Amino acid sequence: MASPMARPAAPAPSVDAVVARMRALDADLPARDGIAVFNRVYLTVTEEVGRRLTAGGFPDPRAASTLDVRFAQRYLAAVDAAAEDRRPPACWRPLFQLRRHPGVRPLQFALAGVNAHIGHDLALAVVDTCRTLGCEPAELEDEFDRVGELLVALEERVREDLMPGPDLLQIADPLTHLLGSWSLERARDAAWAAARALWALRYCAGIAEEFTERLDAAVGFAGRMLLTPLPG
Repeated sequence: MASPMARPAAPAPSVDAVVARMRALDADLPARDGIAVFNRVYLTVTEEVGRRLTAGGFPDPRAASTLDVRFAQRYLAAVDAAAEDRRPPACWRPLFQLRRHPGVRPLQFALAGVNAHIGHDLALAVVDTCRTLGCEPAELEDEFDRVGELLVALEERVREDLMPGPDLLQIADPLTHLLGSWSLERARDAAWAAARALWALRYCAGIAEEFTERLDAAVGFAGRMLLTPLPG
């Protein structure tokens, strides 16, 4: 098995190609499927990144595009692994295992996917991007922050759109308690710290791999908690 720190072998596709792949997944998956719920959320973010790239909304469009695509490739690789009966990274396994559980709410599916993608994939995507562009993480900080701002705004929208209404308080109360323990902003800050650590460890393959495995496992544990089935 290739190390998750390994440089991607194929050239990065375009943001448009990534959007097309996510739209195809959206068309193929049942609406209530947990992967479909997250995919719709992520598709919205990626479409917005594409619009901002076209409008000149990033100081370094090439860096922003590469980071966005390398980030998306991590999620799409997990989708492909599950479809081919291979094990996706530990951070994604709870969502794939519980994607059809009737006791898990759409908001939980969405945020569990965001947890896996931000908590684990984002740090590795920064390293992928640095290797692709031959740059240091510090040179990507502006692009990282701008993509992160989109994600934080989207998290607020997701919570508003998917949180059960006041007529479902018996669901909303435990859901609010469960999800209140997780913060995208904290996860984003931790991802940046992890990316810098992994870059510093890039010549220490064994230590970097152990660090990545432990990060993967910890994020997967948090995802399992976010997907706790709730009473209907």
